[in-house]
Amino acid sequence: MRIALFQCAPLPLDVTANLERLRQQAHEAAARGANLLVCPEMFLSGYNIGAEQVASLAQAHDGQAAQQVGEIARSCGIAIVYGYPERGVDDRIFNSVQLIDAQGQALGNYRKTHLFGELDRQMFSAGAGEFPIIELNGWRLGLLICYDLEFPENTRRLALAGAELILVPTANMKPYDFIAQVTVRARAQENQCYVAYANYCDSEGDIHYCGQSSIAAPDGSVLAQAQESSEMLVVSLDRELMTSVRAHTPYLQDRRPELYGDLSKG
Repeated sequence: MRIALFQCAPLPLDVTANLERLRQQAHEAAARGANLLVCPEMFLSGYNIGAEQVASLAQAHDGQAAQQVGEIARSCGIAIVYGYPERGVDDRIFNSVQLIDAQGQALGNYRKTHLFGELDRQMFSAGAGEFPIIELNGWRLGLLICYDLEFPENTRRLALAGAELILVPTANMKPYDFIAQVTVRARAQENQCYVAYANYCDSEGDIHYCGQSSIAAPDGSVLAQAQESSEMLVVSLDRELMTSVRAHTPYLQDRRPELYGDLSKG
């Protein structure tokens, strides 16, 4: 499978403009041979926009915006992962990402489970902890959002469930460059899967995003990494590399879960 990451500056509060540039980027990614395009966290609305604006822009997972993304995916012939503010059936607001396939069908929705400080908590409810494994083009995919990646239990849970590629729309800011530079690679290496990390660049209000979106391989190598400006990364995944790495150092098989029981207490 060939995947594209779109690193960009946010366009806060302008869903229409974000849908239009999604169409443009989906067209470009497909022209470059990508099967899947991954966009940053809260891509449709902007991230640092405050609780009132999040509530006004939030939609159901199958709302009008999702239908428009589906039409873009179908017309461009590419699957899309995008972040958006989701309004649940109970009227709670979640920081969510959705995967829509190249036929325009929604395959999976994920709600951020680990909220980052007051910035997140003032805008969102935490997801209940559903971690779907999604089949796309013969690959098994998992979804996380930004701060979720900084908890190793999340990626390990997905890897144990069979994830071969973990997609992480993010809005990582300075001074947390370390996450983009080191943590992404570590999560890929320790779980022997691909990790794709799609970040913002530039600024939004008082937040300065660090960019550095990347795709890390199961051996911890970096297949591609952006700098701190708008950029699209396109990379082909190699299943044979993943198989070889897992055979050489079988971390998942060598685990001793009977020793780890206390880790979930606290």
